[in-house]
Amino acid sequence: MFAIMSSRSSLRRLTVATPYLSRHLVGCCKGIRCFSKTGLKNDDAYDQTIPNMRIDENTRVIYQGFTGKAATFNAKDTIEYGTNVVGGVSPGKGGLKHLGLPVFETVREATDKLQPHATCVFVPAHSAAGAITQAIEAEIPLVVAVAEHIPVHDMLRVHEILRTQSKTRLVGPNCPGIIAPGRCRLGVMPYRQYSKGIVGIVSKSGTLSYEAVGATTAVGLGQSIVVGMGGDMLPGTTLVDALNLFLEHEETKGIVVIGEIGGEAELKAAELIKDYHRNNPTDRKPIVAMVSGRTAPVGKTMGHAGALLSHGDVSAEAKARALQDAGAVVVPHPGVIGTEMKRLLGM
Repeated sequence: MFAIMSSRSSLRRLTVATPYLSRHLVGCCKGIRCFSKTGLKNDDAYDQTIPNMRIDENTRVIYQGFTGKAATFNAKDTIEYGTNVVGGVSPGKGGLKHLGLPVFETVREATDKLQPHATCVFVPAHSAAGAITQAIEAEIPLVVAVAEHIPVHDMLRVHEILRTQSKTRLVGPNCPGIIAPGRCRLGVMPYRQYSKGIVGIVSKSGTLSYEAVGATTAVGLGQSIVVGMGGDMLPGTTLVDALNLFLEHEETKGIVVIGEIGGEAELKAAELIKDYHRNNPTDRKPIVAMVSGRTAPVGKTMGHAGALLSHGDVSAEAKARALQDAGAVVVPHPGVIGTEMKRLLGM
């Protein structure tokens, strides 16, 4: 995963990790518009949107691509779950009703009428970047994009836009979404195994996040918020972003971080955990970590675009050591996450 933290750091990191992208970064980002004037550095402006992930039963949700097959199926489940879905957007179908809710022609119109706090982007990958951009333009606080295979150049443009503003936070793409169990579900998580509780979970892998959920549910801890960072090379929310969310979230008493091969997100997370432990020597939240992909062959994508171990990349073992050295308790597999977290919490 390569999180774009600013134009300068983007170019530096992409030069090391993906030479082709670095050569074309400047050209593909010409003409990018600034959506809000913050007076802050890019990192600081976008970081202000981290609290937007504090979803709950009062979060008003719309769907982009609302009348499509995938969105319809997901929205039915999400409404049944209790999420406050208030309408959606489908170009060419504005003015109609779908699932008993209003359909609007544009995101701007839906925002003006419904005042949503979040939007679920359920459009094909080739159109997803445009849909995300429209949501940023409308200043919707939280955008969740589940689509896989969004073109990398499209996501580079989205990231440059994101970091010109301080209103909208993106989770995804290529992710299961974000959920506050029992209150609000934005994405495709198999919600029946989730339970409201006290453990915050962030994971690159959707499947492993479900395993961590199952493990923490089984021991009676439950989850406060679960963030799917996603398997895209250019995620809108990183492990560090989610950690910052959980460290300031009162309902979260323990934190689970699940990484994998590819990128440097785990090393950045380790740096933050080390700083957190140094600044909080006694009163601190326990952090359990796991890194998958220790047996992955070099040069083979393992499941999604970001899970790729290239020559010269940091190995899964090295990432696990960095997290352990920082103070996280590293476990070998997700089945023990629940019992280990319960032990650390003294419960």
